[in-house]
Amino acid sequence: MNTETLIGAWVATGLSLFVYSFLYKDNPYFKLGEHIFVGVSLGYILTITYHEVIVKKLYVPLVEQGQWWLIIPALLGLLLLTRFLPPIAWLSRIAFAFILGVSSGVAIPRQLSSFILQQVQGTIKPFVTAGDGGSVWVSPATLNTLLLLVGVVSVLVYFFFSVEHSGAVRQVARLGIYFLMVSFGAAFGYTVMARMSLLIDRFDELILYASPAYGYATLVLLGAVVAGLIWWERGQLRP
Repeated sequence: MNTETLIGAWVATGLSLFVYSFLYKDNPYFKLGEHIFVGVSLGYILTITYHEVIVKKLYVPLVEQGQWWLIIPALLGLLLLTRFLPPIAWLSRIAFAFILGVSSGVAIPRQLSSFILQQVQGTIKPFVTAGDGGSVWVSPATLNTLLLLVGVVSVLVYFFFSVEHSGAVRQVARLGIYFLMVSFGAAFGYTVMARMSLLIDRFDELILYASPAYGYATLVLLGAVVAGLIWWERGQLRP
């Protein structure tokens, strides 16, 4: 095993244990890991932005390929930096207005298509299918189509406050609440499963790095973190 891989395993193990030390309580190890994560993330973003945006998408096309129209987005980007200069900070509003306008123009049609048009399309699917010779049969997806239609209508009734929720309207609105709870529960369950998969992945790596091939990195660093927490706790309790 090369030295770079071994050093990477020890660093990854140490940072993981630093973050997990927060399960005990807030401590210097967690703060150190948090600061390292924020600093490395910011440095990575700045580096990628410099190489992928400034160099590849601005400098090379502008200087080497003669695409002089790129001066306009470059000037808009520089106007954003005037936010840090109070006397001319108002110039940043030009760039922000352009960004918000373009972003709204791109996002609004996609949101309408995804959350309105696609939803409407899903609720108007046929329950039966007509074949040659006048034969009619029930589509295999009829149950799903019916369930989707009932769910959409009942949820819309729940949020329709122009009519008093009493009688049949109240029952339909209550059915809409059940559909909403199922939706929220599914979203929460998906989030929990995603976090659990990340946790399992980290535990797999910690178990792997506890092997002799990696110099017992997990065991050594775990002992060091526990010893450090004990020493720090004794210092906190000392009058």
